[in-house]
Amino acid sequence: MSFVSDKRENAFVVGVLLPGITPRQLDDQILELSALIDTAGGKVLSQTTQSRKTPDPATYIGKGKLTTIIGQADELQCSLLVFNDDISPTQINNIQKKAGEKIKVLDRTGLILDIFTKHARTKEAKTQVELAQLEYLLPRLTRQWTHLERQMGGIGTRAGAGETQIEVDRRLIRTQISRLKKQLKGIEKQREVQSHNREKAYRIALVGYTNAGKSTLMKRLTGADVLIQDQLFATLDTTTRKLELNVGGSVLLSDTVGFIRKLPHNLVASFRSTLGEIKNVDILLKVFDASSENVQEHIDTVNQVLSEMEMEEKTELLLFNKIDAIKNEDIIKGLQSRFNEAVFISAAENNGIDTLKERISETITSKFQKDAFHINFNQTKYLDTIYALTKVLKKKSDFEGILLEVEGTAESLDKIRQMLKQ
Repeated sequence: MSFVSDKRENAFVVGVLLPGITPRQLDDQILELSALIDTAGGKVLSQTTQSRKTPDPATYIGKGKLTTIIGQADELQCSLLVFNDDISPTQINNIQKKAGEKIKVLDRTGLILDIFTKHARTKEAKTQVELAQLEYLLPRLTRQWTHLERQMGGIGTRAGAGETQIEVDRRLIRTQISRLKKQLKGIEKQREVQSHNREKAYRIALVGYTNAGKSTLMKRLTGADVLIQDQLFATLDTTTRKLELNVGGSVLLSDTVGFIRKLPHNLVASFRSTLGEIKNVDILLKVFDASSENVQEHIDTVNQVLSEMEMEEKTELLLFNKIDAIKNEDIIKGLQSRFNEAVFISAAENNGIDTLKERISETITSKFQKDAFHINFNQTKYLDTIYALTKVLKKKSDFEGILLEVEGTAESLDKIRQMLKQ
């Protein structure tokens, strides 16, 4: 059940320039926040920024500034007041009291949670989002919030956690959080079983900043019928498909949720099992939008999230997508100079895809070892498994059986040796 209005909700955006952030960086964050609001179903009518040495403990932006902003938002008939930063429960409750019943107050985390609620499809994603929602809302449970949830609806108040759980007491919500965590542990165990079943395959994951074109690339590489939308967080659930490469054995490619700057920590935590799908992969394909002016910041953000997941040591390929959107060749040459090992592609225009496949194949086979196996006629039942696990370089028959020269991973070759000993 959704509580989003049929018409787009008018939003007023608030940004604060704090020490350590440049005006340019703040402008970029505001642009991204506006894109998030658009994805959630809102429309930014106006915005304001304020320079402060430290946030105001009570209202984040100060009592006088808050009064001015609320007056402007009310005059523009805005029903949303969205802050670029995360705001403490005390601050958001104080701001909400000042704003009254006609204007909902959201911070960046609350907005992202709303989008995740909107886009969650599978049971796992819905469970993870509900858990993150409840952990976010628990310290913000007040009479004011409950009243807003019941009366206002719209962005920030979607789905079960927003409507059904806010009206119960904290003890019941804590019980629900505990139950959801147990459910996610069960889902994680199912993933481990699925991962074990896929252990014979070489596994690759697409990771990157949100809206970098990962889903378009997934479809281009595998032909998979995946959702492609020009929206932030269009994909929440991990999609895995077979990638056809001449490397011997199966190759599986997984598309994952996009990362974003200032991704709420409780979302990183609650989505750990979804992202955990990529913890056992052999290669990370890091995908970035080459046409973005913030590409280095996007790279830093993705690396930070992967570091939190202890995945820095994975073999990786760096991809710069959307080169078709760059009209100035000097920009591409500059990126190629800085990232000389990267692959430059346009998934939408099918440009550079063959080169990418070659690089993936080279990366896979670079760690392959060669060996030879003599299979007697009583062991021919193992031929299909050998072909599935390795790349057969040469096959020769004699009176005693078949001689195969193969190359594959050390693990695959060891499995074959153990199998033939039986």
